[in-house]
Amino acid sequence: MADPTAPAAETAARRPIGPRIRFYLLLALGAWLLRSLVVAPFSIPSGSMLPTMAIGDYLFVAKWPYGYSRFSFPFQFPSFKGRVFARLPQRGDIVVFKKPGENVDWVKRLVGLPGDTIAVEDGRLVINGRPVMRSGEGVIDIAVTPNSPCRVAPGATARPVVADGRTSCRYPVFRERLANGLSWRVIDQVDNPRGDFFGPVRVPAGHVFLMGDNRDDSLDSRYSPAEGGIGFVPVDHLVGRASFAFWSTDGSARYWQPWTWLTALRPERIGEDYRP
Repeated sequence: MADPTAPAAETAARRPIGPRIRFYLLLALGAWLLRSLVVAPFSIPSGSMLPTMAIGDYLFVAKWPYGYSRFSFPFQFPSFKGRVFARLPQRGDIVVFKKPGENVDWVKRLVGLPGDTIAVEDGRLVINGRPVMRSGEGVIDIAVTPNSPCRVAPGATARPVVADGRTSCRYPVFRERLANGLSWRVIDQVDNPRGDFFGPVRVPAGHVFLMGDNRDDSLDSRYSPAEGGIGFVPVDHLVGRASFAFWSTDGSARYWQPWTWLTALRPERIGEDYRP
């Protein structure tokens, strides 16, 4: 007696794999286009952008605002010189960029455009000879978690605070405000003779000047690459503009324990908007 399932089995065996391969190729192409041209994920590994960005924040980086260079694409492919659909950022934008000389993503706040004169006088940012408005906002308490210890800059004293059974680290915080009304908060922990007195310097053509919001704990454009900083950053090295956080973890999660992914979640940071 013939096996009634044989025709179906033979049909399945003869089914072409071409459509499936084409589907996966189109899926991969779509993911590459999305990540290259629209948005890409990024995570915050250090406290140099506190209090704006917390260690363990996961965010989307918008790729289109500044146009595209080879650094916009995964593995820098396609590789080409210059930037297409190029637009300069505005002062105050938080940008993700490739550190010159390294294939590593960094994040800082842009404070100087090509041709600007930048200085820091007694901790106060000066742009084109005009001090940026700065006002004290007291202190900010940042929770101490597995990925966020109470780290302070050299010369500063750690100020742990315990409340409701939770330990936080207390930092002095200020608000900087540009003439156009854009503002953001910065942490200024200690009088730093190297970082609090800088310049003036003129930003070269085709470059930008970047600083971290945690001013005494940020190796940024105030420091040369030989000092561990970044110096002036070429515009072509910009990857995109920091948009908003879609996830944030306190570092207590374990990959092999999925339930800890939720217990480590900081839900109050989801949706955090990084625009000034």
